Amino acid sequence: MASDNSTDRARYDFKRSMEELRGYRGRGTELISVYVPYGKPISDVAAYLRDESGQASNIKSKTTMKNVTSAIDSIMARLKTFSKVPESGVVIFCGEVPRAGDQTKMVQYLIQPPEPITAFLYRCDSTFFTEPLDAMLVDKRYYGLITIDRKEATIGMLAGSRIKVLKHYDSLVPSKHHQGGQSSVRFERLIEIAAHEFFKKVADGCTTCFLDGIMDMEGIIVGGPGMTKDFFINEDYLHHELMKKVVKPFFDTSYTDEYGLKELVDAAQKTIVDMQITVEKEWMHRLFAEIRKADGGLSAYGEDQVRRFAAQGAVDVFLVSSALEKYRIKARCPGGHEFEGTVSDPEEDITCPECGQSGKAVDSKDLVDDFFEMSDAYGSRVQLISGDSEEGDMLLKAFGGIAALLRYRPE
Repeated sequence: MASDNSTDRARYDFKRSMEELRGYRGRGTELISVYVPYGKPISDVAAYLRDESGQASNIKSKTTMKNVTSAIDSIMARLKTFSKVPESGVVIFCGEVPRAGDQTKMVQYLIQPPEPITAFLYRCDSTFFTEPLDAMLVDKRYYGLITIDRKEATIGMLAGSRIKVLKHYDSLVPSKHHQGGQSSVRFERLIEIAAHEFFKKVADGCTTCFLDGIMDMEGIIVGGPGMTKDFFINEDYLHHELMKKVVKPFFDTSYTDEYGLKELVDAAQKTIVDMQITVEKEWMHRLFAEIRKADGGLSAYGEDQVRRFAAQGAVDVFLVSSALEKYRIKARCPGGHEFEGTVSDPEEDITCPECGQSGKAVDSKDLVDDFFEMSDAYGSRVQLISGDSEEGDMLLKAFGGIAALLRYRPE
């Protein structure tokens, strides 16, 4: 249980850190990114940074020069805490970023990436350089998706909990004709030629979208109304290597557009049981089943109720939206009262429940991380729910992004 939480929390913290880093903009070229691979001596990195600090004295803007040298000093101090570089390497981001008004604040992120860093890199720019880490956020296991009929076709992919449209085609195949005699035969032939060209075009699109990444593909799921999908596959329009990945049976869907891809994923849940989106859907359906019971069953929703039941040891699984962008803070008011609260910005004032005065945060943490810590304390687990599915969107908008399945229902 705890290991599941630690893995999921590490993945969440990495993703959240990357989102924050991409949002920062410096006032000058003073945001520093340092990538250090395994095997690189810390002393060599320190020597390189000392040289960069010396070069910074040539910067014309005194403010930028001061900010760059301060960031380099901060990175060097952090590197001293390592006797050697971890096996996956280490990445440090540091620099002054704007706050309200003319003020700035120093931010520093130390990240041990989920995949190895392969080369040393130093960059000083107006943004943090995150591209090498961005690729690590992508779930490399994926399913190819095809919905097709004689009117249109859509090619997509399911990676983690995200359904992405890759290509969409509208066909020019006539659906009906009113010719008779020899004209009827000629029009039928023209229709079949148009259909053949359309199927070839869709198959070429599948080759473009899927063939290069075939090693990471779990399978190709095919859907659509009627028998067109069966004809498309059985007549070997697809590349022979892609044919090996086609999952049978095929699935009936009412649509063949982007909504059709969502229909297809829903219909194929038993086939893709180990993918993140189906796991999330299963948890949310369990929650909805409990909510529908007369007494609310073994469900809780909304932050206040979930916290209250958790304090009684009643929560088995926390269902928390990974799209929450809130913080849990400890605050103190001028009257000396200390209290906790949830805010969107850790620097905003919060009203003291004791005296009504405005309090300021003395400590803050990401709200999702707070639930991970709570779950460890009570022997529960956290299931993160992305906002990419309808169920995940409902959790965020209807329940404030926080719900739970209970061990028992407290009185």
